[in-house]
Amino acid sequence: MRFSLLVITTIIGASFTSCEDGKKQDITSEVIIGNGQMPNATNDITGNFHIVFGSGDSIMYAASTDHGKSFSPPALVSVLPGLAASHMRGPQIAATSNGLTIIACNKEGDIFSYNMTDSGNWIKSARVNDTDTVAKEQLMALSGDGENIYAVWLDLRDKHNKIVGAGSNDGGKSWSKNVMIYASPDTTVCECCKPSVVIEGNNVHVMFRNWLNGNRDLYLIQSSDGGLTFSNAQKLGKGSWALNGCPMDGGGLVIQNNKVQTVWNRKGKIYACEPGKPEQEIGEGKNCTLETADGKNVYAWIEKGQVTCLLPQSGKKTLGKGTTPLLKAIGNKQVLCVWENENEIYSSILSL
Repeated sequence: MRFSLLVITTIIGASFTSCEDGKKQDITSEVIIGNGQMPNATNDITGNFHIVFGSGDSIMYAASTDHGKSFSPPALVSVLPGLAASHMRGPQIAATSNGLTIIACNKEGDIFSYNMTDSGNWIKSARVNDTDTVAKEQLMALSGDGENIYAVWLDLRDKHNKIVGAGSNDGGKSWSKNVMIYASPDTTVCECCKPSVVIEGNNVHVMFRNWLNGNRDLYLIQSSDGGLTFSNAQKLGKGSWALNGCPMDGGGLVIQNNKVQTVWNRKGKIYACEPGKPEQEIGEGKNCTLETADGKNVYAWIEKGQVTCLLPQSGKKTLGKGTTPLLKAIGNKQVLCVWENENEIYSSILSL
């Protein structure tokens, strides 16, 4: 994979204050990547970072070859009329040995994949959903490992939202027959919460917010054959959230030392949880995510309109106003946090 990057982004020095002890910490330099909404990010085996986001009907892409210190000017991937890029909906990106793959959904409910060529251009390669206009909620996730990628989304075939997935072993140039991963016996899963997916070898882990017995709780469902079949869904945490409505908050999922780690919001409180174990409250807010670095979990969420990170050693840090944060590890000592604020995409580097 080759990338031709003209890195001209200005890095603005900044320091932030720990919410725990009030002491100033030289955490990071802040970068404004470009104008847009709903960023998603991945890193490849060389350590380069790749970010995709929406701007109107345009799918935009930027990359970093210096461990997140600066990014290339945003470049147009494609124009997709009716692009979904707001309210937890937006393009997703994954890196594999086949290169970079982006998926994006339009308002009609069709998901399309895009691939970067060796010359650095993007081509529209395939449609992911094998039945027309079934992804009308436009809520989806993508993960890659080795040669394989796997996509999951909320799917309205047969009239009720369920979790459906598809895989690709050629970088998204073609997709497998869609698999019905989970359908709630109470007619529908939570209609407005984004699912999460992580693929690691032949293991596919999917987290989603269910609607079962009147409760909007998070569930985990797993596959050991590359996403062809899935086990029974497992509820996460001991408590439940009885709610006649949708919180529009899906949470985050990673694999740490072969163990699944999750984070999610219930009643405005942020909980961390391993499957089968009691949840641990770590904060208050929404839009939570997590990453693992050096065998430790790093969390981020929105608390009172502020991007808040919880680091394993130094505690809570506030990065500033924003929404929809995401985290990616930079080796074992740092993480990159990317978020959106007032139609601009920001990033910051935090030392563990």
